[in-house]
Amino acid sequence: MAGVSSGLATNYIYACTRMRVRRSLLIPREDYLRMLNMSLPEITRFVGETSYRSEIDELGTSFSGINLVEVALSWNLAKEYQSILELVPGDLKHFTASYLRRWDIQNVVTILRGKMQGMAPGKIKEVLVPAGRLDKVALDRLLAEDSPERVVEALRGERFYPVLEKELPRAMETGSFAHLENELYKGYYARLIADAKEGVKGGNIFLKYIELEIDTRNIQNLFRLRAGHVLEDVRELMIPGGSFSVEELQRLSALEDRDEFIDGLKKRVRSVPLLNTLEAIRGKDAIHEIEVALTRVQLEQMERMSKRYPFSILPILVYLEEKKHEVANLRALARGKEAGLPGERLQGYLVM
Repeated sequence: MAGVSSGLATNYIYACTRMRVRRSLLIPREDYLRMLNMSLPEITRFVGETSYRSEIDELGTSFSGINLVEVALSWNLAKEYQSILELVPGDLKHFTASYLRRWDIQNVVTILRGKMQGMAPGKIKEVLVPAGRLDKVALDRLLAEDSPERVVEALRGERFYPVLEKELPRAMETGSFAHLENELYKGYYARLIADAKEGVKGGNIFLKYIELEIDTRNIQNLFRLRAGHVLEDVRELMIPGGSFSVEELQRLSALEDRDEFIDGLKKRVRSVPLLNTLEAIRGKDAIHEIEVALTRVQLEQMERMSKRYPFSILPILVYLEEKKHEVANLRALARGKEAGLPGERLQGYLVM
């Protein structure tokens, strides 16, 4: 941490140490395996005995069943992310705030989809996570709008408004927000890369992680497109900025033979864990299993990077991601149990 004052260095060390403490409180694999054999009420009780207790207790008089779990998880995640923003100092706060703006995209797209489908505002609100620039008050204002067009107009002045304005007509015409969402994420990652390169202390380390995340997202998208038999030009669906160029991703996408496609990916990968994961994927057909496998190896790579740079943005990002996946796992368990899915099937959706 050359060039960082002793006081700020101490704050960096404190913040990164606190992240490791928080990681130790995350739900371990063995508890997920136990929950696979529980009913929804049992899962709710179990979650109410963990770090989600205050939300379960507070909301228990207003919600029950799956709704209680959904809202409690969203509230807890938003509260946790906001507390981390208050904790981290200096440039770590800058990078963390930039990274958390992904939740603005997720929340806005969720609201737009809900409005198009005629969902009640209260139902949409249950799954929103006000962890980005748009806080609860801003999201409530968007929920009060009566149409997707009005929602977008209410976002005039936000950084991503031009993309929303341009892409909404196409989304409304096709009934799909997939392209709009992809364009928003392309802008998001372009902004993260710009932040990392603007000369702020720790930017190079931040950039390493961004490239890893872009690569993982693009590889997952390629597998998803192949599962949907989309073999045409996919360049506009890829996110620039990773170690693969968009042209390379297009060439890989054009390989019709699945083994040839996986071999092509492996030729460009240096990470041994990712090479092993790609080989293991060769025998998988279910897209959710492929995506989970790639997410697991991404988290493992993040963990190794954070050990190399223990007092940087990376321990914070590792915790943000692991907390996000904890909430996603609990949400998948609750929804799966409500739908009557067997535990062995649900296990394939969990990132453990």
